[in-house]
Amino acid sequence: MAVWKQQGDWGYHPLLVSLANTKEIFSIVNRSGNAHSADGAAGYFDQAIMCCIKAGFRAVRIRGDCKFSQTEYLDGWDQIGVKFNFGYQGSSNLQAIAEDLPASAWKPLERTIRQPVGPPREKRRNVKREIIRLRGYTHLELQSEDVAEFTYRPVACERDYRMVVVRKNISKEKGEARLIDEIRYFFSISNDPPSFSSAAVVFECNKRCDQENLISQLSSGVRSLCAPVDNLESNWAYMVMTSIPWTLKSWSALLLPINNAHRRKHESERDQILKMEFRTFLDQFISIPCQILGHGGRVIYRLLGYRDLTPAFFRLCGRLNLSKPQHRTHTRST
Repeated sequence: MAVWKQQGDWGYHPLLVSLANTKEIFSIVNRSGNAHSADGAAGYFDQAIMCCIKAGFRAVRIRGDCKFSQTEYLDGWDQIGVKFNFGYQGSSNLQAIAEDLPASAWKPLERTIRQPVGPPREKRRNVKREIIRLRGYTHLELQSEDVAEFTYRPVACERDYRMVVVRKNISKEKGEARLIDEIRYFFSISNDPPSFSSAAVVFECNKRCDQENLISQLSSGVRSLCAPVDNLESNWAYMVMTSIPWTLKSWSALLLPINNAHRRKHESERDQILKMEFRTFLDQFISIPCQILGHGGRVIYRLLGYRDLTPAFFRLCGRLNLSKPQHRTHTRST
């Protein structure tokens, strides 16, 4: 779940609930600009949970940042078997508990390093760092991360949950002067079983950050968050209508037939479409130059260009029962 706010005379604070697997949109709700981030979120969480259960999902997990850790609902979600991973506000009592943990409770947090694609390139000179030093700005740099956990019962709950804390050791410089390192704590609450390590809980919580990409696509791709009309309800209706094409893109990927003889390739194409930006999807599947010819009582669709996903396009047409007319592709040389 994530929040986006319109800047300008009219303030809006939309609430977005989406399916992390395919980025399908469960709910998009327009609210006034002064609404709290979690205002009404629990109800839409419940709707999404019930929808997943009715659809046959064997496991349901909900994620959100610290604004959505609504502790009065955690027990209810836990009782019906829903797993949750929420960021948690680092209050003074939690900070004190983390500082009092013994040294043996902390373990280094090792994150996966992305492997570079293609041959390594020469590293550029860090001009930004030089400007920071020259102008006397404060520079913060992460040195190390450690993770630990302890049991914690929020005030509104009747049972204990896992509170996972990440300790970040941050070096601090101002100009040429080295200042005292800064320690920051970040908390996450979860009901995952002990078989989930503390690091696994942290990484599961971090996956919510992918929601930012979905918000970007709704904003600049299908332009659902532009709020072009004059009141709350009409902009809400606009958001719902314009977000449907994004969901249709996800459904197009899920409807692609997968042939066992080419399973790896077909699954790769499906994943590519699921992760595809909306403008790229328009170029690959919608805005295709085509000639429509009538010949001998038949209708022939002649594509004037060939793309990497053209075979997937024809498989999708066949799945949608649109393959009865004869299809031909023709590539124009330029």
